[in-house]
Amino acid sequence: MTKIRLGTCSWKYDSWRGLIYSDQAKKNYLLEYSKKYDTVEIDQWFWSLFAIDKVTLPLPPVVKEYTNSVPDHFKFTIKVPNSITLTHFYRKVKAKPLEINPFFLSPDLFETFLFSLKPMHSKIGLLIFQFEYLNKQKMSSQSEFIQAFSEFIEKCNPDFTYGIEIRNPWYLNKEYFDFLNQYNIGHVFLSGYYMPDIVEVYQKYRSMISTVSAIRLHGPDRSDIEEKSEGNWSKIYEPKDDELSRITKIIQEIHSRNLDVYVNVNNHYEGSAPLTIEKIRRVLFKE
Repeated sequence: MTKIRLGTCSWKYDSWRGLIYSDQAKKNYLLEYSKKYDTVEIDQWFWSLFAIDKVTLPLPPVVKEYTNSVPDHFKFTIKVPNSITLTHFYRKVKAKPLEINPFFLSPDLFETFLFSLKPMHSKIGLLIFQFEYLNKQKMSSQSEFIQAFSEFIEKCNPDFTYGIEIRNPWYLNKEYFDFLNQYNIGHVFLSGYYMPDIVEVYQKYRSMISTVSAIRLHGPDRSDIEEKSEGNWSKIYEPKDDELSRITKIIQEIHSRNLDVYVNVNNHYEGSAPLTIEKIRRVLFKE
């Protein structure tokens, strides 16, 4: 049976006390979180590439803690480490030349990453490959990207469900969705980061979306909402009711086509991910 799963991007926020956490929850927020939601995005393992000889992967005690904190029906969406998705190292000084990341789309490193997650394999819903904006210096063309990822995914474990979040708007075309369908990869719809409107993308390529989808709701300007919130993520600061109404209809339609949908909401979208999810729930489930 397909499902609509609603959850947040990360869960470690003291200011969610009273919304989803009790005063006693601080030792294990995830335990209480999983009583209210059935999915969450883990993004902490994304930040993994620090030097040619320094790549960090999930620690066994942390994986075990997260796995044991949630019930069997719970599913994680996990961002794959950027040591695998970055073509080049980040530059602190833009004037410096780009340095190639030797681990980019490494099947061996990805297999090691999956092995580190072994205790939670049954609770992994979607593994998300998030790529930064790829300029011509990093990736000469969309065709080069598709070729590189095709060669990579053919070597990956087929027992998992994969999704791609791309941040090049012009990659969203027929060639791209044909490629996703060929390898049964889900499209990750992203709100924010200068990507086109989720609803417009869905309507244009609706007939080509044939597997699990993820919708990640981020805000367009982190610094602005961070200044407004001052770290208090228990209020709506920038309501997006009209956009949410349109996105919720898309969620309903994708699910009506017998496809799973993961919706991950960030505090930066409106100011409080739990309150945004309440809005979505009221429409979806008439709560």
